[in-house]
Amino acid sequence: MMEERKEKKGGAREMVEFGMGLVALGAAFAVGMGAIGTAIAQSNIGAAGMGLMAEKDGKEGQVLLFLAIPETMVILGFVVAYLILTSLGAQAG
Repeated sequence: MMEERKEKKGGAREMVEFGMGLVALGAAFAVGMGAIGTAIAQSNIGAAGMGLMAEKDGKEGQVLLFLAIPETMVILGFVVAYLILTSLGAQAG
């Protein structure tokens, strides 16, 4: 009975809003998981890099490079989120 009232009131409009919510959730998941993975990787790389720089001089550039490499996961997460929002967002909304 309740379902019938929703259909008469909003119909497909309520499903579109639910679909857009799932699209936004998927985009947020793509960026969030990339950021968490980057944080874990950079914590390990940073600790090892500090140990390396304490032992050997002249390794600052190498450590900086190794710290920058995991940032590509976040950039990739932003790209995936953009693709999700543009392709699926247009279909849902």
